[in-house]
Amino acid sequence: MTEDELDRLVRTLDLEQKVRLLDGATPWRLHAEPAVGLRAIAVSDGPVGVRGQGWDERRTSLNLPSPTALAATWDEDLAAELGALLAGEARRLGVDVLLAPTLNLHRSPLGGRHFECYSEDPLLTGRIGAAYIKGVQSGGVAATAKHYTANDSETERLTLDARVDERTLREVYLAPFEAAVEAGAWVVMSAYNGVNGDTMSESPLLAEPLKGEWAFDGVVVSDWGAVRSTVASARAAQDLAMPGPNEYWGDALVKAVRAGEVPEEAIDDKLRRLLRLAARVGALTPPPPTTDTPATGVLKTGTATTTVPATGTATTDTPATDTPATDTPTTDTPATDTPTTDTPTTDTFVTGGSVSGALAGAAAGRGASVSGAGVGEGWDGAGVRAVLRRAVAASCVLVRNEGGLLPLDPARLAGVAVIGPNAADARIQGGGSAGVYPPYVVSPLDGVREALAGVAEVRHARGLAADDRPTPLTTGNARNPLTGEPGVLVRLLDEDGAELHAEHRLTGRILEPAVVEGAATVEIRALLRPVADGEWSLAVAGWGHVTLEADGRTLIDQEVVRETDDPATVSLSPPFHRVPLTLAEGREVELVARRRLDPDTGRASALAADPPRTGDDDAELAAAVELARGCDAAVVVVGTTEELESEGYDRESLDLPARQDELVRAVAAVNPRTVVIVNSGGPVALPWREEVPAVLLGWFPGQEAGHGLADVLFGAAEPGGRLPTTWSDASLVSTTPVAGVLDYTEGLDVGHRGWLRSDDSPAYWFGHGLGYTSWSYEEVSAPGQVAPGASLTVRVRLRNTGPRRGSEVVQVYLARPESAVDRPVRWLAGFARVEAEPGESAEAEVVIAARALQHWSAPDGGWLTEPGAFTVLAGRAVHDLPLHAEVTAG
Repeated sequence: MTEDELDRLVRTLDLEQKVRLLDGATPWRLHAEPAVGLRAIAVSDGPVGVRGQGWDERRTSLNLPSPTALAATWDEDLAAELGALLAGEARRLGVDVLLAPTLNLHRSPLGGRHFECYSEDPLLTGRIGAAYIKGVQSGGVAATAKHYTANDSETERLTLDARVDERTLREVYLAPFEAAVEAGAWVVMSAYNGVNGDTMSESPLLAEPLKGEWAFDGVVVSDWGAVRSTVASARAAQDLAMPGPNEYWGDALVKAVRAGEVPEEAIDDKLRRLLRLAARVGALTPPPPTTDTPATGVLKTGTATTTVPATGTATTDTPATDTPATDTPTTDTPATDTPTTDTPTTDTFVTGGSVSGALAGAAAGRGASVSGAGVGEGWDGAGVRAVLRRAVAASCVLVRNEGGLLPLDPARLAGVAVIGPNAADARIQGGGSAGVYPPYVVSPLDGVREALAGVAEVRHARGLAADDRPTPLTTGNARNPLTGEPGVLVRLLDEDGAELHAEHRLTGRILEPAVVEGAATVEIRALLRPVADGEWSLAVAGWGHVTLEADGRTLIDQEVVRETDDPATVSLSPPFHRVPLTLAEGREVELVARRRLDPDTGRASALAADPPRTGDDDAELAAAVELARGCDAAVVVVGTTEELESEGYDRESLDLPARQDELVRAVAAVNPRTVVIVNSGGPVALPWREEVPAVLLGWFPGQEAGHGLADVLFGAAEPGGRLPTTWSDASLVSTTPVAGVLDYTEGLDVGHRGWLRSDDSPAYWFGHGLGYTSWSYEEVSAPGQVAPGASLTVRVRLRNTGPRRGSEVVQVYLARPESAVDRPVRWLAGFARVEAEPGESAEAEVVIAARALQHWSAPDGGWLTEPGAFTVLAGRAVHDLPLHAEVTAG
């Protein structure tokens, strides 16, 4: 669509119509406007899947490895391939805009949301993020570069002011977003936080450099609830306020324009960008121009216009009302702002195994195992599952492998112990708004059992419980008292307790019940089937007035005051309140949880039940140790919990929770062939790392977790990952603001750059990772001279000196020891992956962009190249760079 055509459409609408389009019709959908042929645009959270419009466990999505895992591959082709997979998922679910990728940096390992970000390094983040964006948008779905900018931690994230000097902003925190714009990103999301005194929805950084210098022509959408003013945000380069309706725009913005406080030209620019986005995602089918079209059009209310979106499904636009649509998702993108009550169906079901646990806690980041899981062929067939499985192996980082313990040879194993709290119930994704409901989950235990079926005996012991959160009811332990189906009954009640709406659900964790006019209470009702005698722990979650009944007896009746403004906590993590109750095995009890729907308290509710604890912690740990003692090898899977890694808060410590360190040491003491798999989204302290022969970092690996991990354990695939972030036992910087200000005093020295200046060393350096072969770095060549503003190519020759085919990530860094400009000790300038057979040599061609030799000059307001010699360093990690060359700039 040409700019002239966009201008014509903008002129078609009056001011009220224009402003109406600049905030959401619902939390997940924009307004339609038949007068210009605009259907509603649907958005969904990412980046590990496409959840669709809202939270509903009946609608499943592919669950990719976490962004930290994706960055650990150092593989742009794989990132693009996975992005394209998500584009297909988005189209299947009627989604036009995916709210991903997250391009903030791992400034501190304490950041609670780092699983959703790529790396501590701006170049690696920018390149992987750009590839992901290209993959998503190759399918006609918009990717969203977020959260612009310096939203690198969670503590006080809504209000903190990040103080970052101009050069650091340009070279470090803005650099990934610049790469995203260069990659053609169609949407950028402004962050909650402020930078240097301005909250980001009002920041001059939206205009410059984003829309000016970088020429970004897409839409700037706010983070959900980040627009908190009328005039300041509208005069800034903020285009779209979400979710909708937004109290600060709408009528208030119309009044501000009429009062001359906001120029209508600014409104027109925002609308033009929105229409350009709509054209890109196939949501705009403008009517042909007519000679009698007035300069300012009139909305024909009550007239329905049928359009055909890019998905090929006809939808009807009926914008005669601004009544918010329900967040209950539909299988097609609605093109209307009127309420919809379509109930989603599960798009994929597990076959050959039980789904009872797979959906239960998925949105909380955990997935119960499904042995022998398989899904129907087609978009989610064997080829897609193979890509996800390959991505798991490609992301695994083998940081220690003493004596070549890995890969384990199945033919030499009679018995394998699989131990740890995350072995049978791995965390496949982080907590918060990025969660999805996968169609199935393969646990590490499942993967090992499948790999060794008919070869070796696989025995399991949990060892300890790392997480004591209440467990929401599932299809495995509860049934709907009305229909008898596995699951729960959810009802919406009015002020008098009369039923307004009822539906069957698959879990007791209901984050977004249907929106029904007049609803005052959410009720979750189920028949619980106890699997053991004894004292059970029952729980209800929600804000406001909550109650819990068992067989008509009130157990909890409490007023829960909301103590946070963080939308992730309010909407996704209301507090649980527990009560003990003695139950008899097999004797059903009817549980009823209710919560009042008070204003500004979200709508999330949960009903949970946990059986009596059997034995004590010491006995469970001892049993795991004895199991390990009698096996040929022990695989211990440890990791974090949602309380440690989730949106909304940072970590206070890098320690693993509970007694996991003790478990690892105890198992390693009795079995010299112990492999530890670390199941976390970011760095954790590993005080026992020198006491075990093999340590494999598995990140949050997504639904194919167990298959990919088993491929690496038994040698079907090589661990392809290299660290995207330094792993250490401590953080060099704080994530806690002081008087609302978070000073980025470390400047350019983020992550490994800071450790290079420290007297101490981290546990594992940035870029580190072992494969199943060895490499000899033989030669590096670089041009002796490079003109200012020009790129260069560095060639690195290396040889596979090991016993099997393998791959290596060749990393090239620059240094400038003698410089008039303050610089990091060295910085990543480029990388490339090579493969070779045993004995073969390979040559990596690493293109170094001109920007790698430049620095930002605040006084000059631009990029400069300091003339003189730069040192080129090549090798396998930031601390292991055996080859050196020199290039002179200028």
